[in-house]
Amino acid sequence: MTDPRPQALDGIKVIDLTRVLGGPYCTQTLADHGAEVIKIEPPQGDETRHWGPPFRGDMSSYFAGVNRNKRSVGLDLSQAAGRDVLLRLLEGADVLVENFKTGTLEKWGLGYEQTLEARFPRLVHCRVSGFGADGPLGGLPGYDAAIQACAGIMSINGTPASGPVRVGTPLVDLGTGLIAVGGILMALLERARSGRGQFLETTLYDGAISLLHPQAANWFMSGKTPRIIGNAHPNIAPYDQYPTATRHIFLAVGNDRQFGRFCAELGHPEMADDARYVTNADRIAHRDALNAEITDLLEGVDGEALCDRLLVIGVPCGPVRDIPAVMNHPHTRHREMVVEIGDYRGTGIPIKFSRTPGAARTAPPPYGADGRAVLAAAGFSAEEIDTLVADGILRTERKHLR
Repeated sequence: MTDPRPQALDGIKVIDLTRVLGGPYCTQTLADHGAEVIKIEPPQGDETRHWGPPFRGDMSSYFAGVNRNKRSVGLDLSQAAGRDVLLRLLEGADVLVENFKTGTLEKWGLGYEQTLEARFPRLVHCRVSGFGADGPLGGLPGYDAAIQACAGIMSINGTPASGPVRVGTPLVDLGTGLIAVGGILMALLERARSGRGQFLETTLYDGAISLLHPQAANWFMSGKTPRIIGNAHPNIAPYDQYPTATRHIFLAVGNDRQFGRFCAELGHPEMADDARYVTNADRIAHRDALNAEITDLLEGVDGEALCDRLLVIGVPCGPVRDIPAVMNHPHTRHREMVVEIGDYRGTGIPIKFSRTPGAARTAPPPYGADGRAVLAAAGFSAEEIDTLVADGILRTERKHLR
């Protein structure tokens, strides 16, 4: 049953021209909180529809993971008639989100300063791009892993033995998507005061650099190039992964009081008074010795049970779990971080509102499933819609490229 309560973004209409990950993650977040999101896809569809296996039918898990609560319209924007349809859809829109290569909309006569600002003065136009429109790398394409490399994230991830390693989750894409959400909401708040929309841009490169904490802050203050130290933290100890008798655990001991409680729980309270370990700075200076002692003490310990005890006494830690274990964990279920709609399952909504909760209302859409209905709601006649379908402008099936 659909939750009857209002949502935070009820009444906000978003035209989503994005593909792949950063943009779709942004617009799914807006949709989860009530925005009407119309996803306009090119004739071949969002390319992530092909990124599998796994597939269910002809939909990949990759696409399904970031496109729920949206309506899909297949539209050929390379043709003038398709761009005319887009302009009519924008007449009732609050937000446009796109991640075209810089200059594409301008080539089509749809640039913000060129056309959209004057025609739709209340429109918030958000662009998600690789490097931005200007500067030495302006206009060049960017994907998550490549940006992780060139923006420094890989240089601080991995071990001395492995060398630089890509972060497994596409942190740059997802982080930039969330930055875009924040920017859009700020622009909408400002519009409530000024009555005017505006253009905003978030880039994978800028987003990646903004995530370089604390390594960038350390370098700004010390001038020392951050080095790869595996799971350890450059500023805190013990803050690392350790083996136990049952499973690896991660200790995130952030202050001296927590360290004292940790030592007492292991039956060695005297460790907290060892001159090498009294303060965090001492523990950083003697990190190798500390890690060796902790590893020895944990050799015969049940890691999961230890984490349960440590959390109760205020010591941050966690057993290292795989994805199935996380999704089936009682706390994950209690927090509603798995949602189900028919045969669709996805991660839940991390923002919990008291009055206007987000919701997973509809499963990710098949390609072009909502084109006729969306255009009809925008005032297109049945005859106009039939003509657009016959001319290949409005598409209900993907064009398969060789």
